[in-house]
Amino acid sequence: MAPPYQKMTASEILDLYFIENRARLLDIASFLDRIDRYEGADEAKADFRYQAFVDAIDILKSSVRERTAAIQQSFSDQTTEPLDSAVGLKAFGAWEGGKR
Repeated sequence: MAPPYQKMTASEILDLYFIENRARLLDIASFLDRIDRYEGADEAKADFRYQAFVDAIDILKSSVRERTAAIQQSFSDQTTEPLDSAVGLKAFGAWEGGKR
């Protein structure tokens, strides 16, 4: 049987997960750098998915509580009326009607 859960301090969480999350930030920076370097960067930056990504980074940088929920909501379709049909629709990971 596993030992009981031990509550961690914020410093212990920082020690344990810093390197892993540093690598994630470097992956994000690399992704954005690739977009900047290639032909069609201006068109890509006008895309709703890029805009949603940048908006999520702004939330990440903010001091708002529950950043995870706020970012998830920023990617989500906020409409409440159902569609007549979803035939032919694709999932893009971000809502095209989101804030710009």
